[in-house]
Order: sequence, then structure tokens, then C-alpha cells
Amino acid sequence: MRIRPVTSDELPVLQDIERAAGAPFRDLGMAAVADDEPPTLEALEHYRRAGRAWAARDGDGPPVAYLICEPVDGALHIEQVSVHPDAARRGVGRALLAHAADRAREEGLAGLTLTTFTEVPWNAPYYARLGFRTLEEAELTPGLRKIRAHEAELGLDRWPRLCMRRD
Repeated sequence: MRIRPVTSDELPVLQDIERAAGAPFRDLGMAAVADDEPPTLEALEHYRRAGRAWAARDGDGPPVAYLICEPVDGALHIEQVSVHPDAARRGVGRALLAHAADRAREEGLAGLTLTTFTEVPWNAPYYARLGFRTLEEAELTPGLRKIRAHEAELGLDRWPRLCMRRD
């Protein structure tokens, strides 16, 4: 698996990955998440231009997974990491997160943060296995509070969510 910066012509592929990765949420009674539109091409281009969008490719084929992120309060915040179901359970997400951790270290950032669903097996329990810990309310930085407030506005709080961090 090769991880490298996303190219502009791959942005629609990232949207396809996001749609496919969202489909399993339907089986958990989370149809609204499954039906949620992926990030716009403009949003993905913003991350790409900032050097904050990486894709995982299997050989010379198209991307099978991607990660977008941005610095938030001294940590690299994982905005989205998505793996196409055809490439699931092969360590692709783990590799993308390791790549992001390497970039965070290079930039002098203190760790990785993310927000996620608590009861989705491939969300909080998965991240905990990768060394992320749940942040208590008092540990949330202003930037993380702003992200959580935006998620609540989008209706994502219909299901339990939390913030996690890996130093």
C-alpha cells in the first residue's frame, strides 16, 4: 500500500470512497450517515492545496482510502479517514493514521485528535485499539469544542459521539 498526496484529478474518487465507506452505517440504523453527501470537491481541494490530503493506493490503481486533516489547537485533527469496503481490514486506515502521525511530529504538533461515534465498531473501539483515548469534557480545547458544536448543528449528535486523542 502506497500513501501519497492526493492529486486534483483524484478528488471525485475520494467522494466515491466516502459514499462506499458510508454504506455500512445503514446496517446500524444510521441511514442519515449513510446518505450524507461526501465533502465537496471544493472542500477536498482546500485540503489538497494545504498539503493535508493523502490517499492510499494499492499498486498503480486508483486510491482505495483517504485521510484529510488540519491543525487544531496544537494537534493534527483528523477530519475524515475513509476506506473503501473492498480494501477494509487490510491495515489501510491504520497506515493512513500512522502517516498523519509522522506528519504531525515533523510539524511539531503534539498528537492526533478526531471526533467519532462511540458505538460504531469501526469508529471509537477501532481508534482505541490504535492508541487513541477518549477526551473528557474538561480536556476539550476551544477548537475541538467548535468542531463538536458544528457536528451537533449537522445532526450528528443523534448518535453518541466523542473526541479522542493520541499523543
